[in-house]
Amino acid sequence: MDLKLEVIVLPVADVDRAKDFYTDRLGFRLDADFAVDDGYRVVQLTPPGSECSIIIGTGVSAAAPGSVQGLHLIVTDIEQTVAELTERGVEVEGPFRDATGVFHHPGTESRVPGADPQRRSYGSFAAFTDPDGNGWFLQEVTQRAPGR
Repeated sequence: MDLKLEVIVLPVADVDRAKDFYTDRLGFRLDADFAVDDGYRVVQLTPPGSECSIIIGTGVSAAAPGSVQGLHLIVTDIEQTVAELTERGVEVEGPFRDATGVFHHPGTESRVPGADPQRRSYGSFAAFTDPDGNGWFLQEVTQRAPGR
């Protein structure tokens, strides 16, 4: 059985503001924008190079705007990506690594400034939020773990 994660629904307060952030600042592709009526609008956006999309809209989530945390965008060069997003007006924290060297803690606990000194895959991170506070991490992966 194949199970593919293809869509994540993000709760936002202002659909147009979020749409502009994801398309203009992050470079996500606009796949669909269906305004059915005043209470129901579905906007699907896909990060460059990703097979998984996000959906924002009106009437698509019961969750509070900004309540989704811990989403990861995988990049091949954390420093270059942080620089590019910063140039596009995105406030990015990092790069950083976790004191454990394994993953990262929530919030800023155990963050060590700077990318992993050996630039090991999966060891360097940066973080940002969308205009509503939905939390994203960038994670540098240059060599996939076996089986990935």
